[in-house]
Amino acid sequence: MNVSAAFFRTLSDPTRLRLLRVLAQDRFNVTELTRILAVAQSGVSRHLGFLKDAGLVAEEREAGFVYYRMNRDAPAIPPPTWALLAAEFERAATDSTVRADEARLLDVMRQRRESFDAPGDPRLLVPGRSWAAWARALGHLLPPLDVADIGCGDGYLTVEVAVWARSVIAIDRSDDVLERARALAARRRITNIEWKKGDLARLPLREHSVDVALLSQSLHHASEPERAVADAVRAVRPGGRLLILELRTHQQQWVRARFGDRRLGFSAEELTGLLEGAGLVEVRVTVGSGRSGDPFHVLIASGRTAAAERGRPARAR
Repeated sequence: MNVSAAFFRTLSDPTRLRLLRVLAQDRFNVTELTRILAVAQSGVSRHLGFLKDAGLVAEEREAGFVYYRMNRDAPAIPPPTWALLAAEFERAATDSTVRADEARLLDVMRQRRESFDAPGDPRLLVPGRSWAAWARALGHLLPPLDVADIGCGDGYLTVEVAVWARSVIAIDRSDDVLERARALAARRRITNIEWKKGDLARLPLREHSVDVALLSQSLHHASEPERAVADAVRAVRPGGRLLILELRTHQQQWVRARFGDRRLGFSAEELTGLLEGAGLVEVRVTVGSGRSGDPFHVLIASGRTAAAERGRPARAR
């Protein structure tokens, strides 16, 4: 009876039940589980230890990675336990915490498929397949361009843009974020990026100073999206382009507290209206990525500024 009591005490913790619900769907490493549950890595590791000791979770090592999965083959676990857990997981599907876990889980799975770095899961490795290589290949088709990455975050996209751009101005309002981005660029030995602190609505950019203004997953942080788009357009040279990667409208309220999102995405019609309202022409909005059941879909919107008047060059080259 003492063994049984210890077993059920292990199951009495809500974080451990959330871990088991996630591990019932696939195997994950600690870093992925930390992101899915939004719990500190030390806490995830501690709870995994309890679950391993109880026989509910198994550890697997493969290609230098450590993964955890639900241990359905454990001889010490009565078979009815798994049916009971499955029923409880299904019953809790509408819980707000569980819905947030599920959204983050789907985002982790998407990043496994789309990551510019090695996917981490050896089952997804295919020799020669690389999203980074494909992005850089497209850069070979472009002329040398001056780009502004507005809301650059940790700089991963900034660095990829810098591979093919003539110059990049990377802007973010956080000193800490800019410092991490600078460190990333230094590790990659990228030298054509200028880092600036600034707000979306008051960009530290001269008028008509860049060929492309890029807002990737930053517009939903703007208190006034119309003003942010207008200020970005102000910085684009005649005949240049504004490019936006943005979340499509969703209902995941937890992102407000976790990431400071002011808007839960935009519809295609809203993005079209923002770009046309800023005076852009040739406006296009397409779906960039999305999967059935995933609450986060990405829209890509672009538009061109009016060309310079005939006889008046946009800039001296």
